[in-house]
Amino acid sequence: MTHTVREKQKLLARVRRMKGQVEAIERALEREAGCEQVMHLIAGVRGAMAGLMAEVVEDHVRTHLVDPDKHPGALNAEAVQQLLDVVRTYLK
Repeated sequence: MTHTVREKQKLLARVRRMKGQVEAIERALEREAGCEQVMHLIAGVRGAMAGLMAEVVEDHVRTHLVDPDKHPGALNAEAVQQLLDVVRTYLK
């Protein structure tokens, strides 16, 4: 996946932030934090993971599926945007 190599540092930074969020969940559970706080932390990680997935999917679509230089019959820009909007909505 060439696009993941190109965006390697950016993607790794996101993963490291998620790692910190997961560690916060672990600490909250260890200190027996309230359910509301734990659920809030879990929701944050879930959102971060969905955001990461959306970014990788979007880059994959733009790089491998709809690049008009590589694929002359690729979707037009409007169709690409519609597809990515649906993907982002699904991943929320």
